[in-house]
Amino acid sequence: MKFKLLIVDDEKHIREGLAASLEGDGYETVCAADGDEAWKLFGKGDIDLVITDLRMPGLDGEELMRRILAETPGLPVIILTGHGSIENAISATREGAWHYLTKPPDLDQLSLVVKRALENRELALRHREMEADLERSRLSANMIGKSSAMRKVFDTISRVGPTKASILITGESGVGKELVADAVHELSPRRDKPLVKVHCAALSENLLESELFGHEKGAFTGAVSRRRGRFELANGGSLFLDEVGEIDQNIQIKLLRVLQEREFERVGGEETIETDVRIIAATNKDLKEEIEKGNFREDLYFRLNVVSIAVPPLRDRKDDIPIMAASFLKEFAAENSKTIEGIHEKAYARLCAYDWPGNIRELRNCIESAVVMCRRNVIMTDDLPPALQSAGEEGWVRIPLDISFEEAEKMIIRAAVNYHKGNKSRAAEVLGIGRKTLHRKLENEESET
Repeated sequence: MKFKLLIVDDEKHIREGLAASLEGDGYETVCAADGDEAWKLFGKGDIDLVITDLRMPGLDGEELMRRILAETPGLPVIILTGHGSIENAISATREGAWHYLTKPPDLDQLSLVVKRALENRELALRHREMEADLERSRLSANMIGKSSAMRKVFDTISRVGPTKASILITGESGVGKELVADAVHELSPRRDKPLVKVHCAALSENLLESELFGHEKGAFTGAVSRRRGRFELANGGSLFLDEVGEIDQNIQIKLLRVLQEREFERVGGEETIETDVRIIAATNKDLKEEIEKGNFREDLYFRLNVVSIAVPPLRDRKDDIPIMAASFLKEFAAENSKTIEGIHEKAYARLCAYDWPGNIRELRNCIESAVVMCRRNVIMTDDLPPALQSAGEEGWVRIPLDISFEEAEKMIIRAAVNYHKGNKSRAAEVLGIGRKTLHRKLENEESET
């Protein structure tokens, strides 16, 4: 992409000199002799950055900047000023100017300021595109994904949500099984009734029985009053049993009865209570293996597993990392009152190279840490936790500067194919070339050797 710069100065030799220097850096330039002409040129569009003198006849640089930023917020405007009006230039930076330089500007310094301003602008635009992509990739307020793996999960949720079927959600710890339960409930006719959640692994057998079914006063030591259980509280709605594979065999029998008969008694009680509850269960265990070991009842498994939703680990859905990171960045930047435009591409490369054993939970913690540690308006690799800073070194290739462009291209293609484990279609997609082109280049290389 070739950036287009608008240079505004009433001194012809200055604007032409700046234009020549910046064109030498590879930019396209247009020039204006005053603010009014500049505003007309800006109105034609396609301007990526403005360099303007502060004091000019007619529309001055400050007012031009205000108009430009009102029209295109965030567009970088660099102010040129004489020594006598530095205070005005400082004031302009407070109003949104990207930077100011005294006249005559040092061309090397100007080149660096322009480069950084455009990098920042491109990053901000990319971040906004990511946020728009994020909204398109939501199934619910918290369910995000555009990968093919998550699209399958979303499709299953959309189809089973409106039904009465019991659902078993499987997947590693931290993949977002509870979010799937939330989405299923929100799509069901029971959405106006409660979704009651129980973390089965956190409670002992006696406590879990009381938690699920309630108890009568005096049923056990400490039962000083009657207490309604989760089945009663969830009546008409849904009951989410998290880590259902941890339930003791005795509770499994009672749970099976409730699912079959839709009735139960409180602990220490004789009254039979009817219940209308949809069960959504989740586990990070392989319940079939647990059945073979004698740890889980097969009949209960089939009652719970009317429909199964397998949530993939984050390492198998890396296409979702950028939009999830953007979502967490937005959340934690607001929470910490920080203005962060986005994540640098090298930091993104680290995020995408890491295997995320802790899945979404670990990614969320990583972005929160990066936001807290960030000292600039962009998250860089040194803002990431130590484990992430060294991630994905195998995803880089070092190219000597004393070789030809053709040889460098060969190195990149070979490295890309190796990195994607021989998947030439994926390598071609990442490199931005056609699969046939990649095959042709590889065949040419082989014929040369």
